Amino acid sequence: MLKSVVAGVLLMMGTNIEVVAQSAEKILEEVSERYQQLDGFKATFEYTYSTDTDGVIQANTGEVTVKGDKYRLVLDDQEIYNDGNTVWTYIKSSRYEEVTINSVEENSDELTPSNVYNIYKKGYESQVIGEENMEGKPVYEILLTSERKSSQFKEIRLFVEKATKDLVAWEIQDDAGGKFQYKFKEVQKNQSFQDDYFVFNTNEHKNIEIIDLR
Repeated sequence: MLKSVVAGVLLMMGTNIEVVAQSAEKILEEVSERYQQLDGFKATFEYTYSTDTDGVIQANTGEVTVKGDKYRLVLDDQEIYNDGNTVWTYIKSSRYEEVTINSVEENSDELTPSNVYNIYKKGYESQVIGEENMEGKPVYEILLTSERKSSQFKEIRLFVEKATKDLVAWEIQDDAGGKFQYKFKEVQKNQSFQDDYFVFNTNEHKNIEIIDLR
């Protein structure tokens, strides 16, 4: 009798885990589909870096524009341009300016503004681990756990608005235990952008140092 009860409990637990896993993947599929249907979008966002011992160490804002696999990211001290083939990292300060040019690696494990919607497809297990309110909106908290030991990110947390299936925030942790959080503030959807918007124009920066690593 006891064995049958234990077996029944384990069976129910296994069924619940399967349902949660399926619901997480279904949610992320809806998020990915919504993203792919957009012509493009521009958003402002807030990003913070914090630790359990010191709290928030750094907080700032930025702007990102995305069109398919292309993106343009603007931060206080740097801008990143990615046209799907080439990536330009433009460093700007009061003392010097430089741009580093690299080819985009197709199988890169890097998390970018253009692949965060699809990163769950690249060797991660997904699980809904909770629900919460974020700025008054109910959101799912989905944990992505890497299936590969060599993965750059062992865990990624995605926060998806329940009603719209919009990705509103995500978190990653570094090796030192610090946490990066990115949270969208204002999003302009279905915006049109020319392809050259995602290309860094060196002619507009005459005195800049160019480091071409392609």
